[in-house]
Amino acid sequence: PVTDGSRELHSLCAQLEFLLQFDLKEKRSFFGQRKDYWDFLCQGLARCRQEHEGIQFVTSLDKLKTPVGRGRAFLRYCLVHRQLAESLQLCLLDPESLCEWYYARSPFLSPKRRAEILGSLYELDCVTFHLAL
Repeated sequence: PVTDGSRELHSLCAQLEFLLQFDLKEKRSFFGQRKDYWDFLCQGLARCRQEHEGIQFVTSLDKLKTPVGRGRAFLRYCLVHRQLAESLQLCLLDPESLCEWYYARSPFLSPKRRAEILGSLYELDCVTFHLAL
């Protein structure tokens, strides 16, 4: 199993975060706080009208104060529960929402690249992750 001490885990999480932040449009909350991929994921999963356990878990953690911290915790939760590919796929279903959140260079706006990314993430479902959540 992959644990917190794994170099590969840190590389994987950094690459996932890079993909989710690449060409992300700058948005601000009502109070002026910069939105990040966490907000994109929350909106995408809420749009599917599904209460995602990962979103509930992360929002219940009082120590997490920033969208980036919440996003990282959500990625780890999804890896442990083998839900990353499915969760991201749900967020990528709506082309209008993608255009609202991402500029044209984002790989998520290319159907071919999006399929490649999701295919790779679905392959991670067979990997066991033992991570501290």
